[in-house]
Amino acid sequence: MKKLSEKEIKKVLEKALEEGRKVIPDGHVATYIPQLGLVDPNLLGITIVTKDGDVYSVGDCDTRFTIQSISKTISLAVALELCGREEVFSTVGMEPSGEAFNSMVELDLNSNKPYNPMINSGAIAVESLIIPKASFSDMLLYTKRFCDDMEITIDDATYASEMSHSSRNRAIAYLLQSKDIIKTDVDDSMVLYTRMCSLSVTSRSLANLALLFAMGGVSPKTGERLISAETCRIVKTIMMTCGMYDGSGEFAVEVGIPTKSGVGGGLLSVVDKELGIGIYGPSLDAKGNSIAGKVMLKYLADELELHLFS
Repeated sequence: MKKLSEKEIKKVLEKALEEGRKVIPDGHVATYIPQLGLVDPNLLGITIVTKDGDVYSVGDCDTRFTIQSISKTISLAVALELCGREEVFSTVGMEPSGEAFNSMVELDLNSNKPYNPMINSGAIAVESLIIPKASFSDMLLYTKRFCDDMEITIDDATYASEMSHSSRNRAIAYLLQSKDIIKTDVDDSMVLYTRMCSLSVTSRSLANLALLFAMGGVSPKTGERLISAETCRIVKTIMMTCGMYDGSGEFAVEVGIPTKSGVGGGLLSVVDKELGIGIYGPSLDAKGNSIAGKVMLKYLADELELHLFS
């Protein structure tokens, strides 16, 4: 990472926000979940938290939004910790799917298990592994600790909206059951998956989570190990290859920062051993990624030399 003064970093963030705002009209909020369709598409904020504890925020950083698919990183980490690598990856794969996040095509035609844990089929399968070992209350506590945000709670309106429009995810879950991938109750897996997606966070929450991954699972604030180093390595690697859905390859080339997106507009970005980045921008591109967030990260990667291979 390029070394800059506090004033210079703040200036870079403000410029990144300015660049991001330019492309907001080119995107759209998620409407297939009606509650998400009510969000103001012009909201935009970014937070950076460094390993030394410095916090830089610009824009709508205190606005709470639902974590959506970024929760897949938390569920994967917990599943690896509770179940072990062998059990997790005998249930889900590690490869990019090349399909949309809610696709069933590759699962039905090409594979007997989900391609990776960052698409819906993979995440629902991961939740089925967690169910015998941890309750939603446990998962909520993990999330609060990982994000260093004890105010995180479930957004009831979004949860209800998602559950009432969950036909496709239910179809995926029953297909997984028919292939003997899900061995627990299908409804239990669906409920846990949807609850995790409906957790309410801020860009600061995501930056804290990203920093925890960047530091190999050790809290920079307390020095406590919350996640094993091996689990963090696996999660970061899969974020790099699969975290931006079927746009992951292009994003890896252009930006080069392990990142996970969510259709709520969040982006979780890990600059290894250096800092965590959290972004909120609910206007999405055609692949379901924050359109302004991607522009902002590209700008930061260039200006601060954050690309993994810089």
